[in-house]
Order: sequence, then structure tokens, then C-alpha cells
Amino acid sequence: MGMRDYTRRGFLKALGVGAAGLFVGTSEGGGGFERPGGTKPNVLIFFADDQGTLDVNCYGSEDLYTPNMDSLANSGVRFTQAYAHIVCCPSRAMLLTGRHPQRGGVNTWTQEHPYISEGVNMDLEEITLAEVLKGAGYKTAMFGKWHLGADFDYGPTKQGFDEFFGLRSGFIDNYNHYFLHGKGYHDLYCGTEKVFERGKFFPSLIVRESNRFLEENASVPFFLCVSFNSPHFPEQSGSRFDEMYADLPMPRRSYAKVISVTDGMIGRILDKLDELGLREETIIIFASDNGHSTARHRITAVHHNSGLPLGHNYGANGGGGNTGKWRGAKGSFYEGGIRVPAIISYPAKIPAGEVRDQAITLADFYPTILKLCGAGLPSWKLDGQSLAPIIASSEAPSHHDVMHWQWRDRWAVREGDWKLIYNGQEIDEPQSFLGNLADDEPERINYLEEHPEIVERLTGLHDEWVLDVEQN
Repeated sequence: MGMRDYTRRGFLKALGVGAAGLFVGTSEGGGGFERPGGTKPNVLIFFADDQGTLDVNCYGSEDLYTPNMDSLANSGVRFTQAYAHIVCCPSRAMLLTGRHPQRGGVNTWTQEHPYISEGVNMDLEEITLAEVLKGAGYKTAMFGKWHLGADFDYGPTKQGFDEFFGLRSGFIDNYNHYFLHGKGYHDLYCGTEKVFERGKFFPSLIVRESNRFLEENASVPFFLCVSFNSPHFPEQSGSRFDEMYADLPMPRRSYAKVISVTDGMIGRILDKLDELGLREETIIIFASDNGHSTARHRITAVHHNSGLPLGHNYGANGGGGNTGKWRGAKGSFYEGGIRVPAIISYPAKIPAGEVRDQAITLADFYPTILKLCGAGLPSWKLDGQSLAPIIASSEAPSHHDVMHWQWRDRWAVREGDWKLIYNGQEIDEPQSFLGNLADDEPERINYLEEHPEIVERLTGLHDEWVLDVEQN
């Protein structure tokens, strides 16, 4: 643990004033969280799992039925160049901390099970958005998927969430609530206590808990993170959308049905928000954690702990996502792996029906929420930047001149239209790839040998970035 981290965490404990005391005052809101009139806006995040680059109707996928996601875009700002990460864990760290995941130790797979020690847990020294808002008097909850480490000494209730209901690992079967890789294990918790609700559809349980939380906290400011485990495999959707998507080919058909189920769950929570009269004063964010999955999985263990039979299919059927002209999918640094749908809606304060093409990242939502809540920025280093100027104007410059990603020994750096990817030996791709996003068919041509000077410059930028994040 570095001294800088200790100081951040020490402030929370020693100052006795909560996280709101850690803010650098600004001319627009000082260190407080109140808007004119003395009320604090609520914050609601819908975080989809493996919902790919263009997989919302309003992003051009007109074969999808997503009325609730579309309604958020119609009531707010839709970003066309929003970046997450290549897999779940680092994206969740970015969103909740406003920082590169490496700063919090999330540069490899996190611990999947409390009783299996392999994997890391996000550093407790990281100050999550939940901790900041809780310190300012908010009630906080996360329902759904955590995936930042399963150890009971870590986790959502150790990092600012008053309530947690969901899975601590990467995915579960939606009906038996078992993680399915290997021999499988049960993974459904309320806080750190196991919950057994076999046969109940997990996304519906998320809605149940979310709407209960909204009802119980309608009179106080709240931060609710609804972290769906869909459309991540297994693609379980029931029969509601069978007829609607009957003419779509596989695997698009299976994937589309799960997206529409997820959209319906969002709609049920939005309906509760409207019923309680809270919509106008609630900041709502919708985003996904990475591109669509192309995984194929079947049960390979005899006598699997879930009870599912040998050979049972629970994968993504090779992938049904739509990336348009963009190449790639989950697990890739190509655009289809890291460019995701993202929307922000706040009727009381931001414009409706707007589209922004500037490059942003999930880390930007942390300072943006604080800005919209009337707070200054925290005194520790953030990698995200407030989206307020971009929300206000489509002409505002992009505020990420250089963008960085790293996962284990693989990495990517983007400057302008150039992106250098180092794939190493892990995947069946060139070890290094220099692509240009302005090409008619982006990232199809490898310019590595043609532009060694660009490779050298981008490699140098990556090396400098590594030194920075290692210092935390």
C-alpha cells in the first residue's frame, strides 16, 4: 500500500467529516452536494454486461426492441464514442473509482469465490463513488454483479454500499444461481450471507430489490447501482420475445432476446421511479462494460454442482452482437471490444435528445456525477474528467488526447485516429497492431511497418503511463 493511498483512506476515517470533506472547492458548487433549493439529486446507474458497441435500437440496431434504453437517450445525451475496457473487472473498477483499474490492483482476473484464493480484489484504498456519496448523506445500494473480488473482507459493503444483493463473481445461471465454469458453485448473496432462491429469475430479483430500495428511500438522496448480469451468457430470456425475434438468425436471435429482457427490467425500475415522482431529479446513466461476447461454453464436469447435465450449453453461441464497421468483440482492444453504448439522462439539468461524438470513458462518469451534484473534485488523482462541457456543447473538444488500456500483459494506446495494440502471445492476433480509426474499414490494415515513428511515439506514451499508474 503506497503512502498516497493510505492518505486517501486515512482522510475518510480520520477527518470525521465524511467524503464530502475531501473535495477541492470550485466556483460552481464549492465542496457541497446541494443544488439551489437545498435538494440533492439522486443517482441511478444501469450497467449492462456484455452489451456490445451498437446493440441498442437508437445506436442503429433497428432489429432490436429497446424502448426503455431509447427513452433514456430521448431524455438525455447519447455518446457515440464511449469506451469501457475489454472485460468485466477493469470496466467496473473504472466506473466506480473514476481511475484506471491498475491503480486499484485490477489488472488480472479477480477472486471468483470467497473460499478459492486465486485472483485479486480491488484495493480497499480505492475510494468508490458509493463511498463519496455515502459520506455526503446518500443511501447507497448495488444490486446485481460485483466482480471486483469475492473475498468477504473486500466487496461492495466494504466500499461504500449500504446494501448489496447479487453475485460476487463473473456470471451465474439465472435460475439456479450457480457459477457454471468447472464444477460450479452457488453465488448469490445478500451482503456476505448466502441467499437461496432457486428457480427465481435473477434479473427479476434485481428489479425486486431495486424497487424496494427506491420505495424505502424515496424521501432521501440515494445512489443505486443496478449492475445487470445480462446479456452476458447464459442467454436465458424465457419465451416473451420468441415471436418478435423468430425471423432473426442465430446467434443474433438468442442475444437479441436477452437484450430486450434487460431493457424490460430497466423499464420496470424506471416505472417505479416515475411512480414515486423521482424521475426529474435523478441522474440516470446507462452503459455497458465491454463488447459482446463470442464465447462458446458447455458443462464439462460430470455431476456438476448446479445439477445441470454434462454437455449443457451456457455460452454466447459464438456471438450475436452488432459492431457495424468496427472490428472486434469482448476480450479485444479493437473497437468492438471496448467501444460501448452510453447514455446520461437528468431532466432537471441536462438537454434531451442530444448526441455527442467526442471520445469519453466510463471513468468520466465519476467526476461528472459529482459535478452534477454540485460538488468539487476530490483531492486524489482521477483519470476521468467531467463531461459537463461535452454535455453542454457538441463543439466542445474531446478531453482525452491520449487514451490507455491494459489487461494483464496486453495493452493499447490511442492518440487521435491511431491506436497501437500489443497483443503479446495470448491470443491469435498479431503480436503488435497499429490501426487507424479513420479508415473506411477501421483496424483492418496493420500499419506497423509503414509507420515506425508512430509506433515509437505511442509505445513511449504507454511506457510513461505505466510509470504513472504504478505510482498509484
